[in-house]
Order: sequence, then C-alpha cells, then structure tokens
Amino acid sequence: LRSLCKDWGSNHEIAWSWLWENVERMLKALQGKAASQEKALTRMFNALDESSLAIIRRDVYARFFALAPAGQDYFKQSTTRLHFIADKVVAYTQEMYREPKKMVEDISALGLRHVGYGIPTDLFGPFVT
Repeated sequence: LRSLCKDWGSNHEIAWSWLWENVERMLKALQGKAASQEKALTRMFNALDESSLAIIRRDVYARFFALAPAGQDYFKQSTTRLHFIADKVVAYTQEMYREPKKMVEDISALGLRHVGYGIPTDLFGPFVT
C-alpha cells in the first residue's frame, strides 16, 4: 500500500495500524461463534415465506444495480433465472458455514468462469455485498 501512496506518512501509518487492530479485535470476538451464527441464519432462512424470499430476490438486484449500474448490461436473463441466481446466493451464504474450504473453491471457480464470460471483475464486489 505504501508504494501506491506517494505521500505516505505517520498519519497513514497510524490509520493503517488502527484498521488492522480493529479487524483483529473483531475477528477475535467472532471466534467460536460460527456454529451459533449458522444455526441462526438457517432458522431465519427456513422461516421465510415465498413473499419474503421474493423481496430478498428483488433487493439483491436493486442493491447491486444501485451500486453498479453497468451490471444491468450483464443480467439480461429471465426472471426465473435471476431468482435462481439469488437463491444460490442465499444457499452459498448458508453453505459457507458448513463447508468453508469447499465454498472457497466453488466461489473461486465461479468467479473464474465469469471472468471467462467477459464479466468485468469490478462488478464482483458490488454483487456480493
């Protein structure tokens, strides 16, 4: 990062240290809580009715297109296909807790496949957030 910032100084160093100290603190606070978070997430998703799922599906794309309007040029599938993709996002979220190593491989492969499709990588971040 220092090489990217020509005027890196002590204030930058302090901010950088602060950031990583906070990341470390937050990660330590989450240690050992994955199982309870997985259960809560699964309970929440299992409790959703079809109208709630429809809202989540719609919101996935509304938020993505708000963050990355250019993404609309790449999502020209049917509504059924878009719902399938949104449902996969939900499933991947749950599976990340159960099989994290497998999901890293699967999501990496998915990303590489989309690079092969010519999808700009700058659209990946807004979609997964």
